[in-house]
Amino acid sequence: MSDWKLLNTSTASGAANVSFTDLTGYKIFKFVFIDVNPATDVQKLTFQTSTDGGSSYGVTVTSTAFRAYHSESGAESALDYDGGNDLAQSSSFNPLTSTIGNGADESASGQLFLYNPASTTYVKHWMSTFSCYEAGSYEMNQYHAGYFNTTTAINAIQFKIGSGNLDAVIKQYGLVAT
Repeated sequence: MSDWKLLNTSTASGAANVSFTDLTGYKIFKFVFIDVNPATDVQKLTFQTSTDGGSSYGVTVTSTAFRAYHSESGAESALDYDGGNDLAQSSSFNPLTSTIGNGADESASGQLFLYNPASTTYVKHWMSTFSCYEAGSYEMNQYHAGYFNTTTAINAIQFKIGSGNLDAVIKQYGLVAT
């Protein structure tokens, strides 16, 4: 039996980024995002990790994405591969959402799982699911997954909007084996 333990809650208001710098003591971390809203219209929520305690972010990542969407007008809907949000052996910040609008009715919520970041044997896998009311008046469900191509322990993670600041509540959980 396992239980999720709440480790941290960050309430961002006009923040440039949100960082969590303690990724030790648990095999699986879950980050829950509530009402992510960018100050600048049409921005993606992104993330990257660090092996030096957050002094720098840019661990090599490979990822893939797909999405399901439906327009507010009902004119368009689809389930498709989202190649524009893939990364291949890149040190860039990885997108977690499509372009979020900055209106009061435009935001994103979701979760990200990071597996065994303290391992010094294996690469670090991750996956995320987000629901986003995006800037183009679409409800968008985003599914992303990938791995950080390092056998060095990952000990910090940072979330930020492509440009500008963000408001959000982000909760960090660790999986406790009982």
